[in-house]
Amino acid sequence: MTRLTMEIAVACAAALAGAIVSYGSLEIGTGWGDAGPQPGYFPFYIGLFIVIASCGALIEAVIAQRHRKEVFLTREQGHRILTFFLPMLGFVAVSMVLGLYVGLALYLFGVMTIQGGYRIGKALTVCLSTIVIFYVVFEKWFQVPLLKGPIEALLNIH
Repeated sequence: MTRLTMEIAVACAAALAGAIVSYGSLEIGTGWGDAGPQPGYFPFYIGLFIVIASCGALIEAVIAQRHRKEVFLTREQGHRILTFFLPMLGFVAVSMVLGLYVGLALYLFGVMTIQGGYRIGKALTVCLSTIVIFYVVFEKWFQVPLLKGPIEALLNIH
């Protein structure tokens, strides 16, 4: 797949998203009422701006065809993307089953030790500190409960 193909595809997808936002805004009103702007006023114009910007990107991509034969993604670049994406996917999966705190700890520990080359002690310190900070900030200060799993239930952390 060439870079030109991807630029055209992304511009069209972004334009479609902007058009959907603008169209959806029409249902709730996009004008100016007695009390000020109607609820769809700002989303309508943001969607319209996205459509216009996407059309500009599409025109620029077609006019500047110098990258027509350039490969969009090399094997090395794909590998680097996967080394970032797969741990994030694992984080989401583990968090859904074991809770956010366990998922976060495993994700940080894995990324720090495997990808970052940090020592185990330093990685454990960062993981545990991050979990404590998240717990204090979200659960205690803001009183926003984060997703918990069976380990938190065993420790009686609600």
